[in-house]
Amino acid sequence: MAAAGIVVIFDFDKTIIDCDSDNWVVDELGATELFNQLLPTMPWNSLMARLWFLVFHDRMMKELHSQGIRIEDIATVLKRSPIHPRIIEAIKSAHALGCDLKIVSDANTFFIETILEHHGLKECFSEINTNPGFVDEQGRLRIFPHDDFTKSSHGCQHSSCPPNMCKGIVIERIQASLSMEDQKKTIIYLGDGLGDFCPTLKLGDGDYVMPRKGFPVWDLICNNRKLVNAEICEWSDGEEFENVLFHLISRIISIDRNNTSAKMGQLYSVDCKLETMPLPVATGHEAFPQALPVLH
Repeated sequence: MAAAGIVVIFDFDKTIIDCDSDNWVVDELGATELFNQLLPTMPWNSLMARLWFLVFHDRMMKELHSQGIRIEDIATVLKRSPIHPRIIEAIKSAHALGCDLKIVSDANTFFIETILEHHGLKECFSEINTNPGFVDEQGRLRIFPHDDFTKSSHGCQHSSCPPNMCKGIVIERIQASLSMEDQKKTIIYLGDGLGDFCPTLKLGDGDYVMPRKGFPVWDLICNNRKLVNAEICEWSDGEEFENVLFHLISRIISIDRNNTSAKMGQLYSVDCKLETMPLPVATGHEAFPQALPVLH
């Protein structure tokens, strides 16, 4: 397919959807007061903030379940989360072209899959890397960190990475997997938050990063441009998301075609030279090597 050499990696909150899914669920379920009541009971500090927020959110789901909030109620709220229609079409079109689409997000499995399924997008993605979220036997939503910092560190020391997940490490794993394939792959990475800066630093020459303009990752990139090897192409809303993404896809396809044409030209030149070489005089069928049998 035309774009088979392109891997597009998306953040989820405030990138694919236009909100923070955790906050959206709490607000839409009318649980903001409960949230504020439970907040002082958690051992917050700057280093552990995101990890404790996941623990806290898991506890929030327990409290909501005890108050009669069903998993169907949570799913209904998630299906209302705002997403620009042009982003939906951009994802479907990129998949149809043959791009390999992946998600690397600090949301959770249940939230992401529920929203993607609702918009007919789940099958567009080859993998989703995020915090595990699932419904237990009691019908309660459980949420756990991608990397449990209380047991072991993910190993990244970058200040923009929360302790529960380093997206840069996930990108390195994806890159290692891609390097084993025959065709060279070009990565396009889209994100908005602080956690999207580390994976941006893992991209190389020939890759592209699409930071959301005016959001934390955009500020970090602007202040550290010399650290970023990928080409930077910002976007602000769903319309720019689609336009910039397809401009890049078209550019990459064009570059790949030109490279292929150049290689074909070299092969043609070699073929022409081979045609001018004298062939041995045949003295019978032994003059040519015998074909090897094909085993089935």
